[in-house]
Amino acid sequence: MHATIRRIIEPLLEDLLSLANRSPDRMTHPVALRQLIGKLAPVKANTELIRLGPSGDGGYLVPDDLVGIDFCFSPGVSFVSGFEKDCAEKGMKVFLADRSVDGPAENDPLFSFTKHFIGAFPDEGYLTLDGWVTDSIPSKDSELMLQIDIEGYEYEVFLSASEALMKRFRIIVVEFHELDKLYRSSFFGFAGRAFEKILTTHTCVHIHPNNVFSPVKHHGLVIPPIMEMTFVRNDRLNNDKSFTSDFPHPLDADCTNNPSLVLPSCWQGASQS
Repeated sequence: MHATIRRIIEPLLEDLLSLANRSPDRMTHPVALRQLIGKLAPVKANTELIRLGPSGDGGYLVPDDLVGIDFCFSPGVSFVSGFEKDCAEKGMKVFLADRSVDGPAENDPLFSFTKHFIGAFPDEGYLTLDGWVTDSIPSKDSELMLQIDIEGYEYEVFLSASEALMKRFRIIVVEFHELDKLYRSSFFGFAGRAFEKILTTHTCVHIHPNNVFSPVKHHGLVIPPIMEMTFVRNDRLNNDKSFTSDFPHPLDADCTNNPSLVLPSCWQGASQS
């Protein structure tokens, strides 16, 4: 079955099964799902957003608050390294990790690549985020940025990261996958804890839906399966944290030739206030 059709049909079938008490997985309570989405509603950053990387897949929006960030860690190496290249041009040393490739798409003197996956615990071919950072840089005080796109394994990476390391990342950029599964209680319990952990130290300032798949609907909530989210450490934000309404942002760009997606209103705090 085509992936897009499956993503539409699966939640409908599971809702019908749940009504018959024959669901393979309990449904997430709509109130809990709405509360999590509300906590992720993007607020205005203290500075303008800029784009690092290409206009398309592999480019992300971050606040123009990069001065003083010494190192960028980027697990997940794709066919383009434009984001990492732009970070290097701003003077950051960039650490890349991915066991599935032999190196980044581009070379740069400030790139350092390791052929490992980043995961929940160290094993053959795997490093933890804490272990990778500790092995890469001697200082425990340097300001860091994290950009992570590892096809669904991002949740375990955040759950296993130490609070001390999380506080060192001034900016965190994540491409979250399988968000359409948040309506399943088992996945919600796992992914929701990862989001809650990030939100203890950071606040979301931008969300861009990836238009590779169509959104799914569940109890009036619209969930794009893949979304790019940018988080900023709380000490870099004003106390009022007013919601932003730039959807789409002028610098947002589609990842594919599919119809463009606008962030659904349930994810926009300004539309709910």
